[in-house]
Amino acid sequence: MSPTERAATAIAWQGTRRLVFAILTLGSSTLGSLMMWQLMQQVGLTPLKVGAWLLFTLTFNWLTVAFWSSLIGFVLMLARRDPITLLPTSCRGEADSTRLSSRTALIMPIYNEPPEQTLAGLEASCLSLLEEANGPVDAHIEAFVLSDTQDPKIAAREQALVAGLQQRLAGKLRVHYRRREENKGKKAGNLMDFCERWGRRYSYFVVLDADSLMGGRTLLGMIGAMQRQPDVGLIQSVPIPIGQRSMFGRMVQFAATLYSPMLAVGQSFWQGDAANFWGHNAIIRTHAFMAHCGMPTLSGPPPWGGYLLSHDFVEAALLRRGGWKVLLDTHWGESFEGLPGNLLDYANRDRRWLQGNLQHLRLLGGSGLHPLNRLHFLLGAFSYMASLLWLLIVAFYQVDIVFATPGSASVRDVPPHAWTLLGITLSLLLMPKLLGVSLALIQRPQAFGGRVRLAVNALLESAFAVLIAPLMMVLHSFFLLAMLSGQSITWLPQQRTDRAVTWREAWRHTRWISLAGMLWAVALYLLTVNAAVWLLPVWLGLSLATLVVQLSSRSLSWPLLGVPVEYAEANVLGHFSACLDRGMPIAERLLEPPPHQTKEMPVQSFRRFSSRDTLPLRATPRNSLDD
Repeated sequence: MSPTERAATAIAWQGTRRLVFAILTLGSSTLGSLMMWQLMQQVGLTPLKVGAWLLFTLTFNWLTVAFWSSLIGFVLMLARRDPITLLPTSCRGEADSTRLSSRTALIMPIYNEPPEQTLAGLEASCLSLLEEANGPVDAHIEAFVLSDTQDPKIAAREQALVAGLQQRLAGKLRVHYRRREENKGKKAGNLMDFCERWGRRYSYFVVLDADSLMGGRTLLGMIGAMQRQPDVGLIQSVPIPIGQRSMFGRMVQFAATLYSPMLAVGQSFWQGDAANFWGHNAIIRTHAFMAHCGMPTLSGPPPWGGYLLSHDFVEAALLRRGGWKVLLDTHWGESFEGLPGNLLDYANRDRRWLQGNLQHLRLLGGSGLHPLNRLHFLLGAFSYMASLLWLLIVAFYQVDIVFATPGSASVRDVPPHAWTLLGITLSLLLMPKLLGVSLALIQRPQAFGGRVRLAVNALLESAFAVLIAPLMMVLHSFFLLAMLSGQSITWLPQQRTDRAVTWREAWRHTRWISLAGMLWAVALYLLTVNAAVWLLPVWLGLSLATLVVQLSSRSLSWPLLGVPVEYAEANVLGHFSACLDRGMPIAERLLEPPPHQTKEMPVQSFRRFSSRDTLPLRATPRNSLDD
């Protein structure tokens, strides 16, 4: 049993942890805000400076949350302590002794995805599961491909590939296929349809994205954790990007591998039993989900109304409101995902996430929600709003320079106080990276190819992050302004594979950013060289936008930015590569899915909730699904 599992019924000092974290973050942000106010007074207060101060206060508060989460994660990982129990982390041999006493469905909702790669991922996860299991699993685990694909040609290919997969896994693990003609409710509706048709057959279900890969040891461990913790409604793993070849993709993959586990440990420490759901690579108690996660639609038209695009945060909030614990389990490895291989596709995905996260602002006052779930909503929305706030701060500074009296402090002098504040701000921004690199250098340098290679790659990633940050800031600001003006996105499949961006495409999407950056740089130089130097990282990143987008989309021809799974391949990744290399055989006869055991999911309300709707957890049978 892992440390997280032993904390099923009680998390020691949970309230104290959250209080200490709140004091640290609010204290730090208050200090930064006061220092900025003193700086404004030294150079002379103006309405623009007051506006910049207000914006700075908001963004500084957001930075402190990430900083303290990373620092806590660093300390716990350095001490090899579990973030929930604070006990020493145990060895990862629990899967060998996991005795299955429940039924679990591995479900993969898909929508116009590349069938071969998608089903190769599912087959790899199933093969890894069969290898790691201590005995047959056919009576306890099944897989579902839940297709919302609207293209008939892609759907026909899906069916042929699933039929082939059914033949290869016959007698070992059953694979089912269901296709909806109309994708009502998008992904949330897809999950709801599965639960209403077959949810009563299964104690738990594991949600896999079309690009998800999960090792058998991780899957069995998460199932065992749910069996031993009847009061837990959801366990979220920490998915790590893999399989990237482009410069952009490898930069993001390297950063996520190096920093995400540490940040997740810190978050798990203070979130406790009110963690978040990221939409995939998680296991969910079916009974709890069906009772509490019937997804409503928001009143009014999109983009603020209609379907909730980022339904995962909301499902976690509804589970917690219903009395179920939601955990972020950082103990299990072999949880992987893909990501867009170029900056344009990455930004396109962010646009959908931005709209979904900003919809959550309407739920902040939802009845019965846990305070931490409200915080998740707020931080998720602010992660995109921050871009516009930073852009406004820069704009305020620029306008202040234009209207400043020649020779004034705004133009020529930099008070000593400013350097202190700049140092603190840079520390908040860069310290999580330094901590992540330090932790890897201490504990697992060989996993990244050795200390020298790790240090060089970390410097490259940091330089690249500085270069693209202004571009992402402008793109997020544009997306936010578009949403505020009433523009909504169209639901399209994600681009999950490497794709080189042509010069024409890069220029078409970023020419206005590059030209604006160049003109701005010239204007800054003519106004004051001092300001041009201070803002060099911003205008340089904007000026080079087209160049950066095109060049970073190319596949690297030399080994840079190596990550642990490339030096020591995980079991499930070996199966995935083998499936792709041999090709995915097809078959003609697709087996019918199991009979329906229909049970409707009640649609939830954010306006009304009574504590009487909370399930009596201690009275809930461990693996029972029937009310």
